[in-house]
Amino acid sequence: MSQTWIVIGAVGAATIAMKSVGPLLLGDKPLPDHLTGIVALLAPALLAALVVTQVAGGDEEIVLDARLVGLGAAIVAILLRAPLLAVVVIAAVATAGARLL
Repeated sequence: MSQTWIVIGAVGAATIAMKSVGPLLLGDKPLPDHLTGIVALLAPALLAALVVTQVAGGDEEIVLDARLVGLGAAIVAILLRAPLLAVVVIAAVATAGARLL
């Protein structure tokens, strides 16, 4: 067995162990109120971090280019309550337009 498969197996086992700790410790008890609010904010925070790293991230530097224009257009479209498909199209058109300039 190669070293790669050993690492994959170890990571898989560690993932299963970490995911099983919560239900084993809590059982049928609900989460405390102060943790419920934190858990609810984890997904939006993670999504925002992923968007920012994809838009402004470069090779060990911050890159400000056409992607930032597309993100700005998407934010404006979201604030104007445009449908999701329209937001994606508006962001793509704004990014393409900025790249043409």
